[in-house]
Amino acid sequence: MRKMYSPLGVGGWQTLAQFWAECLLLLLFTVAQLQFVVAQNPIPALRKQGDVTQFIVGGKPFIMLGGELGNSSASTIQNMQPIWPKLKAMHLNTVLIPVYWELLEPQEGKYDFTLLRDLINDARKNELKIVFLWFGSWKNSMSSHAPAWVKLNQDKYPRVKDNTGRSQEILSSFSENNIQADLRAFEKLMGFIKEYDGTQHTVIMVQVENEIGMLPSARDHHPLANAVFQKSVPSELIKYLQQNKEKLAPEFLQIWKNNGYKTSGNWEEIFGKGLHTDEIFMAWYYALFANKITAAGKKIYPLPMFVNAALNRPGREPGNYPSAGPLPHLMDVWKAAGPAIDFLAPDFYNPDFKHWNDLYTRQGDPLFVPEHRFDPTVAAKAIYAIGHYNALGFSPFSIESTEKPSEEGLGKMYQLIESLSPLISSNQGKGKIEGVLLDKTNSETIVRMGKYEFTFKHEFTLGWSPGASAAEWPMAGAMLIQTGEDEFYLAGTGVVVTFKPVSDPALNIGILKVDEGAFEQNQWKILRHLNGDQTHQGRHVRIPYAQYGVQRVELYVYK
Repeated sequence: MRKMYSPLGVGGWQTLAQFWAECLLLLLFTVAQLQFVVAQNPIPALRKQGDVTQFIVGGKPFIMLGGELGNSSASTIQNMQPIWPKLKAMHLNTVLIPVYWELLEPQEGKYDFTLLRDLINDARKNELKIVFLWFGSWKNSMSSHAPAWVKLNQDKYPRVKDNTGRSQEILSSFSENNIQADLRAFEKLMGFIKEYDGTQHTVIMVQVENEIGMLPSARDHHPLANAVFQKSVPSELIKYLQQNKEKLAPEFLQIWKNNGYKTSGNWEEIFGKGLHTDEIFMAWYYALFANKITAAGKKIYPLPMFVNAALNRPGREPGNYPSAGPLPHLMDVWKAAGPAIDFLAPDFYNPDFKHWNDLYTRQGDPLFVPEHRFDPTVAAKAIYAIGHYNALGFSPFSIESTEKPSEEGLGKMYQLIESLSPLISSNQGKGKIEGVLLDKTNSETIVRMGKYEFTFKHEFTLGWSPGASAAEWPMAGAMLIQTGEDEFYLAGTGVVVTFKPVSDPALNIGILKVDEGAFEQNQWKILRHLNGDQTHQGRHVRIPYAQYGVQRVELYVYK
């Protein structure tokens, strides 16, 4: 048989084999490095600890000490330059930034990520995380941030019609063209975030749309919507109602009950005639729309995603507020239609903070306050939300509007919470954390923890406190964390606390020791020992209003 010879020769084959072996080793080393980076800094995610949902960033629990920018502040990178120092001065760790569809896709199919890239770069320089707010089809109900090519082509991208047939500046959720246009842009956004930030995770969460809601009527009366309104209620909603009958929001359950718990028929046959049914119908199709956008984005890059709501005012009928959004009385509709959405969130421009948060958490869902009026109450509400509701975070709106950021009470409270974050996170879901919120109307509350009963009062209940005689008292807030049978950390502002035993009223509780201090690199540092006048000769512990402190308290029992 004739022998075949390689033109490389034996030595050439050995050299080539060595070359490919080295390439393979380099490839395996690179893959191992990438796997190590991913393992050290996994994608942000929500995780349960006990009955509490924690936000995990960089492999560790993360509490968002946030602030939302004004709607137009991040529309140019130049305008942001004087804002970053303000955010740092207020000890934020997270900034909520709008993403404007009209700027992202100024021409159909042509995308510009320059602004987002620069915002991410600047956030990294300032050691801040980002929650992007997708101002896509809807912002505060309206479609103000849709691109011009969408707005001008109303045949292809139809708008909502009210109950008089008049078109509104609101894209109809019943148009497949509208859904697909928004979906394609959101997919591009998530693709960019994954490509540019998929290992560093500067962007940790995304809000899908903004304050979805129907105005000025309770539902869309476009012909597309009218046709769907006459059809049967989707089986997915009926199945959800049947499976979750025992835990539905009571006001929603009552509507279903009033009409005989029917399980087949169109919307009015199931829920009865009225504006309430118009709103339920609209909520289903808003939630379906938002869910399609969310699911498409998560398929590309599965960051946690949520939707937010403009809260309705008492006594107003659907259509007189942004109806059908992710509101508490509609949360079951949103959950049934929106399984890809991680949670629903309230925006606050009214004083009923506890009332609304109770509604949003009554089914065991996590709380995040992505938007709150930037007013003097926010510092107290921030620590209360985290202490009482185990909130994922808190975020006042137009955070850059302050002229003296270093003097803001919110910044001082954020600094305090930041130092306590490891202690908070390690004790969540164990019944060892509670928060209180006090003012003149609600000046006292009782907390039971372990074998002790704590009576929290507003500091102005002490007659000698400055401001005690004022017509209105500023809001005070605090957090209590139990770290031992007789050891507690008290943090906040404007509170005075006394103690009782839970089991035997014949016993007395005394203060063994109180130290004021701070956590530095997770180590407790004592700043001063408190006694005498600071504890009213051992009668109470106190943090004066406008002072933001942490105290380690040891108690004991005596007869």
